[in-house]
Amino acid sequence: MPRHTAPIAAGVKETEAPLQHHTALSRLAGRSLVMVGMMGCGKSTIGRRLAHRLGLPFVDADSAIEAAASMPVSEIFSRFGEAHFRDGERRVIARLMGEGQQVIATGGGAFVDDQTRELVLREGVAIWLDAEIDTLVQRVSKRGGRPLLAGRDPRTVISNLMAVRSPAYQQAQIRVPSVNGPHEQVVDAIIRALSDYPPE
Repeated sequence: MPRHTAPIAAGVKETEAPLQHHTALSRLAGRSLVMVGMMGCGKSTIGRRLAHRLGLPFVDADSAIEAAASMPVSEIFSRFGEAHFRDGERRVIARLMGEGQQVIATGGGAFVDDQTRELVLREGVAIWLDAEIDTLVQRVSKRGGRPLLAGRDPRTVISNLMAVRSPAYQQAQIRVPSVNGPHEQVVDAIIRALSDYPPE
């Protein structure tokens, strides 16, 4: 199980926020934050807001992969297959982890890879955004371009993937529920968890 589960609660008081941000950063000791979880859980959206709050750079691993390959992720899948994509994903995330402290949003399958997961857990802090299946289905239905969903029933695909991937996600150091509501509530929960990291 994740070493720390951060509950969603009321927003942080404005006077408390700077202290929490400073505490969170000092606890990280220069390590990057890596957002992990299923497609539709909000890794990029929450990660971008978290990076802004903490004053850190943000990078989306899928965008970095697309830049390296000079083609969209969907085209990489269709032309070369998932195995080829995962190999490139592994190399790109390893490169990003060596580029200094930042917030990194990963693709849904990245943390399932043994090498990537070992690297992230050793050199960074993984934050699992855990969302219910109904929430994920609702979110992914609003956005196309997801190769694993092409021509398939989203609920079936997501249910099957969650069953396979959850054991890997559960190894993340921090788990935060990804619920419908203001994104800042999730960001607040992450910062509170980081302020107590590593657990005593």
